[in-house]
Amino acid sequence: MGSLDVKAVQTAQERRILMDSLSRDIEALDFMIKEGLIESSIQRIGAEQEVCFVDKNYQPAPVNSKVLDIIRDKHFTYEHASYNAEINLDPLEFTHESLNTLEANLIKHISYLTSTAKTIDTDVVLVGILPTIEREHLTSDFFTPIGRYKTINDLFSATRGEPYEFRIEGADQLITKHDNTMFEGCTTSFQVHLQVSAEDFSKKYNWAQVIAGPVLSMATNSPLLLGKRLWRETRIALFQQSIDERKSTHGLLEKAPRVTFGTHWISNSITEIFKDDITRYPVLLQSLDTEDSLDLLKKGEIPKLKALSINNGSVYRWNRGCYGITNGKPHLRIECRYIPSGPTVVDEVANSAFWLGLMNAPPDEYKDLSKLIDFEDARSNFIKAARMGLGAQFKWINHKRIPAKELILSELLPLAKEGLIKAGIVSRDIQKYLGVIEDRVKTESTGSQWMLDAYKEFKKESTPSIAAMNLTNVMIKQQKKNIPIHRWKSTFNKEEIDLSRDLKAAQIMSRDLFTVREDDPVKLASNMMIWKNVRHIPVEDKNGKLRGLITSNQIQKGLGNTAEIIVKEIMLNDPISISPETDITEVTKLMTEQNLSGLPVTDNGYLVGIITERDFMRLIKKWLNQKKSQWNR
Repeated sequence: MGSLDVKAVQTAQERRILMDSLSRDIEALDFMIKEGLIESSIQRIGAEQEVCFVDKNYQPAPVNSKVLDIIRDKHFTYEHASYNAEINLDPLEFTHESLNTLEANLIKHISYLTSTAKTIDTDVVLVGILPTIEREHLTSDFFTPIGRYKTINDLFSATRGEPYEFRIEGADQLITKHDNTMFEGCTTSFQVHLQVSAEDFSKKYNWAQVIAGPVLSMATNSPLLLGKRLWRETRIALFQQSIDERKSTHGLLEKAPRVTFGTHWISNSITEIFKDDITRYPVLLQSLDTEDSLDLLKKGEIPKLKALSINNGSVYRWNRGCYGITNGKPHLRIECRYIPSGPTVVDEVANSAFWLGLMNAPPDEYKDLSKLIDFEDARSNFIKAARMGLGAQFKWINHKRIPAKELILSELLPLAKEGLIKAGIVSRDIQKYLGVIEDRVKTESTGSQWMLDAYKEFKKESTPSIAAMNLTNVMIKQQKKNIPIHRWKSTFNKEEIDLSRDLKAAQIMSRDLFTVREDDPVKLASNMMIWKNVRHIPVEDKNGKLRGLITSNQIQKGLGNTAEIIVKEIMLNDPISISPETDITEVTKLMTEQNLSGLPVTDNGYLVGIITERDFMRLIKKWLNQKKSQWNR
């Protein structure tokens, strides 16, 4: 986890002091590696579990401070968004029943977090991107009220000097701008750590880069964002773009993003990565507590390398090299950061088992990977996996082209099994967890595939927001049963949320709008109503702000015998509108008292939806069907 006790580097003198501390930390680490001080007699694993809190309507619940204040346990900590939290598990020796223990510890901690959240009417969900997140949950009001996160936002935003730009294309397309780093708060992951020796680090790290694409392809669980179907693992693109400090006006200037896969193989040691990060990225954060690492080494003490560790936490490599101390001994780790949270604990541990097994068994013939596969191909494989999941085709070792599914089943699963046997993992657990991966891949039943199928079914008779609520409802129920994702199959046909609960305008409004401009001919509006079978058309300006509303009644009264009339002449000017957060009871009251058949929904003046009588009738029909089903039980 990143340290919370940090502050921004603000002055030239602070920067000089920090750069000196970083240089001394690098020198100290090089010395510890050279002198054999890095622990190598034991191999440990660890994990960090990120979660989302949701309210009774399955919307993001900004309660992490309340929940953590109740828990007060070192295993639980904050995350970027106030509707997220993180669980840090104790490290385990990588052998015997460590995978089963990992699952048991996860279940214990998640159950504790869930039971605590229940005391304030919230719940916990494991997912890469929560399907019910709306734009209203991305304002600065949802930053975790801890200095680190606001500091990071202010630093990145000041460096960028312009809004963040997002362009992600899948089955749908997201093109938008945003004024802060809160899109990062949409992403939740399950991070796995593996302790490695200093001697093996470069070989193991390069191998981690090679297998990243195949591992990600079978673990995808983040296909939806703001109601749009994007990448199978949308987190990968979203995380990079959400804290991209580079300015779009720099033209041809080559500058690496702070969220990165890397740029080349490493050849000697972990310090290559740290030196590269210090060289490429401006230093941003400093510790509130300093140390002189070289001086501590001279005294026979082991330094924490605080400056280096904090800087390492401000560069987001998908495979991150880490330094730490356990039982007074320094060690090195590789942290796998690209695996998403969920769908269940058993799925997460299966993902971990697959990655850990592969990491523990790189074939002898793959010692010099730089001669067998281009770095750019490994990076390209990773992006293909994020985009297409198991539908990706990879350029593999010795320039072989192979589909993800075939590669995993024919080559990587046997390797992973070999690696787990080598670690001494009990055969029962090898069979259990790798069996989950095998069944998932054979049936192509990833979390992202299930979510897309379920979302499509739920959307057939409801709005995108209610479909996302139904989706999240089923996910939470299945997660509590700890049923692996490949066995969920048709559960979305059996579960629906109770529509008698409190809803907001955003959850029932129509988003697929047909609009006109003030100077458009009324004849166009009339034709659009006929073609699209609608009775209300909002009028907006060129920037998307609401200017008026035109109805079928107005057209019948105002069209007359001429086709030259323009919309502005007959539209309802400055119509009553509501915000997406308006409670449905208020919507009902307003439409009834004002005798409205259509009610535009706006956000800061911008048109985002409309609620019509038809939307209410559809909702009432589904509610009555639910009640009828309950009465017949």
